[in-house]
Amino acid sequence: MRRRSFLATAAALPAAPALAQPARARTLRFVPQANLTSLDPIWTTAAVTENHGWTVFDTLYGMTDDLRVQPQMAEGHTVSDDGLTWSIRLREGLRWHDGEPVRAQDCAPSLARWARRDTFGQSLGAVVDAWEAADDRTIRIKLKSRFPLLLEALAKPAAVVPFMMPERLARTDPFQQVTEMVGSGPFRFLRDEYVSGSRVAYAKFDGYVPRQEAASRTAGGKVAHFDRVEWTIMPDSATASAALQAGEIDWWEQINADLAPRLRRTRGVEVAVLNTLGYIGVARFNHLHAPFNNPAIRRALLGAITQEDFLRGVTGNDPSAFKQCLSMWPCGTPYESTTANTAMQGARNLDAVRAAIRAAGYNNEKVVIINPTDFPTIGPFGQIMADLLKRLGMNVDLVETDWGSVVQRRASKEPPERGGWSIFHTWWPGVSIINPAVNATLRGQGDRGWFGWYDNPRVEQAASQWLLAETEVEQKRLADVIQRESFENAPILPLGQFFISTAYRTGLSGFVQGSGAYPWNIRRS
Repeated sequence: MRRRSFLATAAALPAAPALAQPARARTLRFVPQANLTSLDPIWTTAAVTENHGWTVFDTLYGMTDDLRVQPQMAEGHTVSDDGLTWSIRLREGLRWHDGEPVRAQDCAPSLARWARRDTFGQSLGAVVDAWEAADDRTIRIKLKSRFPLLLEALAKPAAVVPFMMPERLARTDPFQQVTEMVGSGPFRFLRDEYVSGSRVAYAKFDGYVPRQEAASRTAGGKVAHFDRVEWTIMPDSATASAALQAGEIDWWEQINADLAPRLRRTRGVEVAVLNTLGYIGVARFNHLHAPFNNPAIRRALLGAITQEDFLRGVTGNDPSAFKQCLSMWPCGTPYESTTANTAMQGARNLDAVRAAIRAAGYNNEKVVIINPTDFPTIGPFGQIMADLLKRLGMNVDLVETDWGSVVQRRASKEPPERGGWSIFHTWWPGVSIINPAVNATLRGQGDRGWFGWYDNPRVEQAASQWLLAETEVEQKRLADVIQRESFENAPILPLGQFFISTAYRTGLSGFVQGSGAYPWNIRRS
């Protein structure tokens, strides 16, 4: 099908007043939470790659602060009477960063690729008969059975987000990383300026036409007020703090908790919490190899966890920045519950846990913990866990590298002694794991699932039933079924809930609430 002509609506937009400012004022200088080593936001769940994705790409639908779905790249949609055919109409005037128009022929394979890697996407993909282009502006999704939460899937706001890509990229094997960064979002990735471990740069995409609604989380008008966004990788928190105080950078995404009091007292610096739903810390097991292919050993470790130890480590002992959460579902969300959690309640008895580990058949297998040294809200988890497991008599090898290396290594299914791993730690924004459709940490999808490859058909059956449940009571019952299975089989160790502050120079405004470091809407006064 011949590519249609792009309507140059961008030419009608008013000139940005920033053009009269010095180049320095037109650049947003940003320090991300970690080094950007993986550029493909479909290939990995790394939050730093997701932030990169939001800068470069866009989605068909977005989600507002109050978790409502709104059209984004989409103009709207229709659904057939039987609920089996969805037709999504693209907005007029969308184009890729290489100047080509965005077509349904690009978006249909983008959805298909995303659905192979994402938890919610896999649930949707299981009932999709075809992802098609009805014409250049109409994406047609044919279903084998009704899927009432289809729009919620396409508006997924975190983790593996359904970003749209040009067809040549969307046809890439979903288990291989794409080789180009061509999106349709508010900023273009500057490949020639990218140096992993040092620098990432983006330029405002003049062809981007924002929606007219107010910006709200991942929905609404994504207006770029800066000509450039420059990421500077600063693994050393003291260096980042000094640069922010000196005005050498504008925004430090995640500040160390122990530096927050000083930054709050610094003239010219603001400290805030943008993600009010918080983050959930987890220790993830490798379920393919000993010793954690044994559910009895995993389950025994639940009895050794004192969440406060881990939370104090990543919040600088600030009790206002964390709280215990003895639920497999995020606390403060509808499915929060202590159902089936007897192991983590009451006093800790490490002698009993040692005995349980031995009784479960632990045979001194090496436990390889891969852990980042440059990620202050994750690194302490691994160090505390290594100490705990050693005290339990386990053979622990703490391998500390940068976060980018952890992200690469956790994708390996090799045994720990051949470059694989046994445990890694991370956190998830609460909004990204609030229900069975999106919670990759609990789903039992095996080889198709999140790193660690936990397999549990009973969880998958309950998740499938949840997607079709007619009442909130039934949905809650099924969520409790998943929680019971999760405390019985321990796909993760829940480490509690905490809040991460961001810091930026006074004079910046317009920050969008949410779990990502969104560069749109921010302006300099």
